[in-house]
Amino acid sequence: MNRSSVIKLASFIFLIIFIASCAPRRQNNDAQPPPPKGSSVSTATGWTYQNENFSGGTGYASAGFAAQENYKPQIPSGMVVVEGGTFTMGEKTDMITARRDNLSRRVTVGSFYMDQYEVSNLMWREYTHWMDVVFGEVAPRLVNQAQPHVNKASDPLTYNEPYYDRYYTHPAFNHYPVVGVTWEQAMDYCQWRTDRLNELVLVKAGVLAPPDFSYVQRVANLDSISQNFVFNTEKYLLQRSYNPPMGPKPLQGAFGEPRKAQMGDGLMFPNFRLPTEAEWEFAAYGLKADKNGLVAEGRLYPWTGNRLRDKSKGKNQGQMQANFVRGRGDMMGTAGDLNDRFTTTAPGNAYPPNDFGLYNMAGNVNEWVLDVYRSTSHQEVADYNPYRGNQGYTYLAESQTENGGYNLKVDSLGRIARVVLPEDDMRSYRDGTNQIATDFQLYTDPEGVSALRNRSQLDPTDVLAPKITNKTRVYKGGSWKDRAYWINPATRRYLDQDKSANDIGFRCAMTMLGSIDNQPVTKKKTSRKK
Repeated sequence: MNRSSVIKLASFIFLIIFIASCAPRRQNNDAQPPPPKGSSVSTATGWTYQNENFSGGTGYASAGFAAQENYKPQIPSGMVVVEGGTFTMGEKTDMITARRDNLSRRVTVGSFYMDQYEVSNLMWREYTHWMDVVFGEVAPRLVNQAQPHVNKASDPLTYNEPYYDRYYTHPAFNHYPVVGVTWEQAMDYCQWRTDRLNELVLVKAGVLAPPDFSYVQRVANLDSISQNFVFNTEKYLLQRSYNPPMGPKPLQGAFGEPRKAQMGDGLMFPNFRLPTEAEWEFAAYGLKADKNGLVAEGRLYPWTGNRLRDKSKGKNQGQMQANFVRGRGDMMGTAGDLNDRFTTTAPGNAYPPNDFGLYNMAGNVNEWVLDVYRSTSHQEVADYNPYRGNQGYTYLAESQTENGGYNLKVDSLGRIARVVLPEDDMRSYRDGTNQIATDFQLYTDPEGVSALRNRSQLDPTDVLAPKITNKTRVYKGGSWKDRAYWINPATRRYLDQDKSANDIGFRCAMTMLGSIDNQPVTKKKTSRKK
């Protein structure tokens, strides 16, 4: 490099340094006070989020706004992850005498959690014991309403007294599915389970003190127990301050005020509920894409292949894969290797699970689902999370407060009292008439088909037709007393929500919050319990 080039390069570097020195100095961010421990900074405003109770006086906290970061979901106790997706919902068989009430359609369900096993006698006895402790003295009718009921008269030509008298209470049947519960009882159980889980979460987090059950022994007033002792998730979240005069008292925060958790803290779980019909059917098939991206659609049962016996080469080869009736008078096969060992119900893990890790999604007991029954559900269907039965609730206010708010009314079980206004009831969406077309009418009356298509009034005086109302609910899965046709997940039957049977049970589901990518992995078990 010659002398002229060196001088030009040096002049250029000097010019750059001079311009930079004349530019306004940027503020040194390091001079600002650091955000408090356990906080993060808003990317929208630059103000600081706080995860602790707001103390004031810091000058840079965003009005005490708390943001829970790094949320790690937990699988609820007893449940597995069901990764959602698309599938062909509806009939997979072509039985000429079957109802055509579930024609094939393509739908998608979101990811959710589902009980690995059917709700058992032991789980239900825990529920009724709690009901007896809390309400036994002041409202025994509530305890009685929670008891399962199996009518012996439903099998008048059998000797099953030991089964009826001991099945629910004897420890030999602890892990067998509870039967004889109505749809309404199952929904009450889901709410009770939600409240007990969230109450425990808040106790462990130091937000609530453990409940003092000795309190109910000193009170003979149902209103006092419902208002002040029974923890209810919905009631807790709706109240801006939770400081009942008795019962599960909140612990004190750092500055003496009662601590209050919110759903935004990430501590509390969503409600347990019954699965929708679409969720149940999708979960039963256990559809998962393999490493090549292929999905084994077209299954008749929750296992690979369309055979009722296990075709694997392992120790279970040739054994039945579900608890069902093989034929007239054949409930369990003959003694020896051909015997499936269960004449009625079986333990919750008696047969191998499907690919989601769910047990007994075929046979054993039928299971309630959330949907209202309609024979035309396949005609009016949403692409994503289809469900018939939506109802909007309006809370009941007991009195108005001094600041213009309202004290919400609480029912006898400590829940927020609410009603469904006619305009918020979607159970009969697009039915077109108050008289629902029944299968009997459609099969026996050609004019009934035309009436349904034209949405005109059907004859309400047809006493032979089974009546389908807004309280008629779907159950699925087949049972220990059903033929193989009914253990296909697509088949569906119905019963009024206040009725029960000795072959109908249920399992709970829960909506998943967040992404499937953050969920812990559930390992599939293959053991068979006999």
